[in-house]
Amino acid sequence: MHTNTSLPQISVVTPCFNSKHTIRETIESVRQQDYPQVEHVIVDGGSTDGTLDILREYPHLVWVSEKDEGHYHAMDKGIRLATGDVFTILNGDDCHRENVLSKVARAFATHPEWDGLAGDMVFVDGNGKEIFRREEAFVDKQIIRFGFSNVANHQTLFLKREVYLRLGPYRYRDYKNCCDTEYLMRLVQAGCNLGHINVLIVNYRYHEHGQSADLRVRANMAVEAARIQKEYGVPGGAVGKLLLLYARFKRQVEKLIFRGKCDLIPGNWLLRRHLRKATKFSSNIGVDKL
Repeated sequence: MHTNTSLPQISVVTPCFNSKHTIRETIESVRQQDYPQVEHVIVDGGSTDGTLDILREYPHLVWVSEKDEGHYHAMDKGIRLATGDVFTILNGDDCHRENVLSKVARAFATHPEWDGLAGDMVFVDGNGKEIFRREEAFVDKQIIRFGFSNVANHQTLFLKREVYLRLGPYRYRDYKNCCDTEYLMRLVQAGCNLGHINVLIVNYRYHEHGQSADLRVRANMAVEAARIQKEYGVPGGAVGKLLLLYARFKRQVEKLIFRGKCDLIPGNWLLRRHLRKATKFSSNIGVDKL
């Protein structure tokens, strides 16, 4: 039940599978927020490592555990279980930063015309130590279209639930690793109004138990991203590379003008020493065996 009709109820949706190493910290990062109108929905893929024992310790959670068709399928199920006006995806190894949900709620109340919003993020290692920060000027649809979807990572993206239900689910049977990229392209194509707030929303973890640091996953992401761009009419080849270069340059200029800073060292360079040939994570659809 809403306690303040001028502010949205926020649903945090967490997909997880054999996440005992990180799920407690994820849950606590939501539970300790200063915003009361929050529900936390966890969709577990049938964990056997003790994750469910941790979930049972938190009676406030809305959760299910059953085999699924991958983490994007779990995300979709969680959104449909959610009852909030707005939802966000918080992976089972990431954490919301302190008291960010109240800032998100106030931003939606101030900008009722927004279909969604994105914020900034901090990349951290397995011990929670900061690697670098990704801070954007705003959600530039041209930059997204030409290949830099990271201006609105799904870990920092909040969407009105009715928008998701209207545009349809994640295409988890088409893309194992880039459903969020395809969905962002869909939002752009549909002309959705996406705002940005200068708030560090989440600690995004690169560690031995996650997919993000796995070089096999990253290679497949590059293949899928190219397919998505082709599907949405973005040229490939030399023209596509020039458009990506333009998008990267435009992003840095916007950041310099509107945030007073730019990335002197590319984020991928800073992440290099945290990448591994193969990390230790579980997958219902064989992503861990790419």
